[in-house]
Amino acid sequence: MSFTNVDFFSSMTKVDYIDGSKTLKFTTKMNTNHISDAIKINPNTAGFEAEVKKYVNNNFDVYVNGVPKTITFTGSQVSGETVWVYFETGSVSDISTLRIKNTILLSTFPKQINLVNIAYKGSQKTMNFQRGKEVNEVSF
Repeated sequence: MSFTNVDFFSSMTKVDYIDGSKTLKFTTKMNTNHISDAIKINPNTAGFEAEVKKYVNNNFDVYVNGVPKTITFTGSQVSGETVWVYFETGSVSDISTLRIKNTILLSTFPKQINLVNIAYKGSQKTMNFQRGKEVNEVSF
């Protein structure tokens, strides 16, 4: 058997609804080298987190019940080959529809796939994004 080295480009985002604070919390996991290539900055430099914040703000949009929500960046963490990015949006009392536009790394890597798993009041939904399918919507 022979195996060839195939680059796999993906990000994974977990969305949790926090009922007490009426907040959607987002945790995104992506490859350190891939995000570094996209924002053109070394992950070991001081400006890396600020550039990741700007990049996520420009490539991830959230609409709750058709209303655009402001994303607040709460931090990031580089852990070897993985970058964890944390952000949230508040004032979410009830969700009937959740629409997300996720273009993270899509312009840099044509085969990029972004997965988003949503947990809302006991319900689980999954969205996937790729070139040509940058927007997805689920109903609860």
